[in-house]
Amino acid sequence: MATDEIKAPPHFSSEREEAEWWDNNPDFILQELRRAKAEGRLGHGTAVRRATEKQAAKSTTIRLDEGDLNLARTQAERKGLRYQTYLKMLIHEALGREEAAAGKQ
Repeated sequence: MATDEIKAPPHFSSEREEAEWWDNNPDFILQELRRAKAEGRLGHGTAVRRATEKQAAKSTTIRLDEGDLNLARTQAERKGLRYQTYLKMLIHEALGREEAAAGKQ
């Protein structure tokens, strides 16, 4: 199926199936962004800021306990992700939770 014919990703029965679909449809998000731009639906989130400001993510180094690192690798593998991507996702989610909790105080 050509990417321009896809209206929405299908329902996936597993994370591995979903990862394979995204690997086979790499232009889907670009298609959606172009459609949103044409319809005036783009917001002012991170993707828009990076695209307009052309700023790259900053690199950092952190030291992790070997057990935590092994656990992250195991969990990331189960999700079909690279462990660095998985750790970045976990940090992002935790920061969001903390910010939301601080806003409720």
